[in-house]
Amino acid sequence: MADIVKLSRRDFVALYAVGGVGLAIGAYLPGQPDSATTAPLQPGAFVRIDPDGEVTIWMARAEMGQGVRTALPMVVADELDADWARVTIVQADAHQDKYGRQMTVGSTSVRGGAWMPLRQAGAAAREMLVAAAAARWSVPAESCRTEQSFVIHQASGRRLEYGALAEAAAALPVPERPRLKTPDQFRLIGTRVPQVDSADKALGKAIFGIDVRPPNLKFATVVHCPVFGGKLRSVDPAPARAVSGVRRVVEIPSGVAVVADNTWAAIQGARALEPQWDAGAFRMSTADLFAEFARLVTTEGAVAEQLGDAGAALAGAAQRVEATYEAPLLSHATMEPMNCTAEVGPDRCEIWAPTQNPQGTQSAAARLTGLPVEQVTVHVTYLGCGWGRRSRTDFVEDAVEVSKRVGGPVQVLWTREEDLQHDFYRPAALCLFQGALDREGKVTALTARVASTPIGGQAAGVDRNGVDGIVRSPYRFSGFRVESHPVGLPVTIGHWRSVGVSQNTFFLECFLDELAHAGRRDPVELRRELLRENPRALRVLNLAAEKAGWGTPPPQDRGRGIAIVENKGSVVVEVAEVSVSGDRIRVHRVVAAADCGQVIHPGIVEAQIAGSVVAGLSAAFHEEITLEGGAVTQGNFHEYPLLRLPDSPAVDVHIVPSTDAPGSVGEPGLPPAAPAVANAVFALTGKRLRRLPLRLDA
Repeated sequence: MADIVKLSRRDFVALYAVGGVGLAIGAYLPGQPDSATTAPLQPGAFVRIDPDGEVTIWMARAEMGQGVRTALPMVVADELDADWARVTIVQADAHQDKYGRQMTVGSTSVRGGAWMPLRQAGAAAREMLVAAAAARWSVPAESCRTEQSFVIHQASGRRLEYGALAEAAAALPVPERPRLKTPDQFRLIGTRVPQVDSADKALGKAIFGIDVRPPNLKFATVVHCPVFGGKLRSVDPAPARAVSGVRRVVEIPSGVAVVADNTWAAIQGARALEPQWDAGAFRMSTADLFAEFARLVTTEGAVAEQLGDAGAALAGAAQRVEATYEAPLLSHATMEPMNCTAEVGPDRCEIWAPTQNPQGTQSAAARLTGLPVEQVTVHVTYLGCGWGRRSRTDFVEDAVEVSKRVGGPVQVLWTREEDLQHDFYRPAALCLFQGALDREGKVTALTARVASTPIGGQAAGVDRNGVDGIVRSPYRFSGFRVESHPVGLPVTIGHWRSVGVSQNTFFLECFLDELAHAGRRDPVELRRELLRENPRALRVLNLAAEKAGWGTPPPQDRGRGIAIVENKGSVVVEVAEVSVSGDRIRVHRVVAAADCGQVIHPGIVEAQIAGSVVAGLSAAFHEEITLEGGAVTQGNFHEYPLLRLPDSPAVDVHIVPSTDAPGSVGEPGLPPAAPAVANAVFALTGKRLRRLPLRLDA
């Protein structure tokens, strides 16, 4: 493999020969250190063009249903002008520095910096292939164009396939500033090509973590202490060993594992155990937690953001409005429970994991085994849902610890009960709002005090996730003050889809409706006024209102509500149409309008927003994690139900055309769902719902 370029700065495009007969292209992605080495490398996007014209793209991000395995290769292939039918996508293993940051969280796969580097990689390769063809034909490069993996000479019609030019192209200088396509020149970006993994998923051929089967595999499950902060005191293995198929019972740092010939035997063996726990001192209940929240918001907290003199505006207001909102802990409840397969040997460790954090998995395994990271291989499988839960490594550590003790490959699968009771939960929060209105019903000030369970357990200062969505909202208030009260707990708190914005959009958007009602204003008109300095959000608001028929009477016995979020580079507005029968709320239709910048695949965007709406409604109506005696009370889906198909509404998605840099798609569609529904319920019934999950009988 002959290297042909000295890499000396971040985001630099590199091309080099593969085996002397092909062309390979890489691009540094944000998070990768600067380099001054001439050693061959395989950076964040790695593309190989073989002499037969086949194009292979290695992907360094995890696919969990968000379509990244299709979208990111589309970016490279479009700038390359590759024949999409001859592109193969391969999942990259974990590497500490080759790919930059491989963490797949926060809708960052495209938005987080891959967009331009991937385009530059494809464009640089295209220019080099054109230069190679032009040299062969003795014509100016400007007289050539590319199409479907061919370089074409415009005047003569001569054509050369990329494969025939790959070796010659690899020997040419790398263009430092390749010419990128303009949006009107895109051929793949913005189209609805079939997703590359749909057929395998539909036919059961896609390999998820739970499907991995290396030779001589044993199966295990782990029982953890039910109380947060507790640990195992002792366990008698005999009851589990009496179950047919159980081979071993082993103690590990997180609890006790049962190893068996199959998963069912492992689960039955685990159920037979009666571990003795040292539960520790934590005994808090959900009622205790929210009582503490309520106490804290009566006192001043750490100031997260302040604009103008909100106190003076409140004191001189024609009308003051006050309300308190609550949101509970939530589980990720991923379709595929936590699992990992590990094989630890004396000089290597091999892991197969549905992980959002390949490098963290690699580092954790290296720490537990004492092996250098170079001797830890992490194969990333498909993920049966992530939502941030699989960015953690606790389930990986279980598998590594069990494999160390049994001396062979082991697949650890958590039961659904363990999965629900040992999650990294969406924070619980309570928010006290005060709003000031003048005599015309205009908002002159808004204050918010938020008490929340912070990610990481901090107990002082500003919990940034806890106020996100109130701070950094799309609106402009002349008087504005947000205070934060973090409440540190031993409960494991983590990132959940859209993180703090998920609950704070419910808080803020519902309170804005309260202000509109108090000031006798239309909810959309009040928002238009507050968005006067945000034309992008205003445009999306107007589109959603138009498509939903806002301002016209809804169907009989139905109400409409609206909510907006601006998050991670995108704006989403949703209008919910609901009916009420007794204590049952039914959502018939949700109209969603979104500006998420340049759209790579419209079908993926529509599916992500529709899926986010359904997930947001599931949390709005059903989902809640409660504590009693320091432990989670929910054990399975009969106690933690999700939204079912008969209760799912029609979702109409409208995308605002844009050539801006791509924004988030997988997360901003979720936060507006709950407040849009709550506001629609008020419009229909006059009843305010200020707590999640929504209950008419509360």
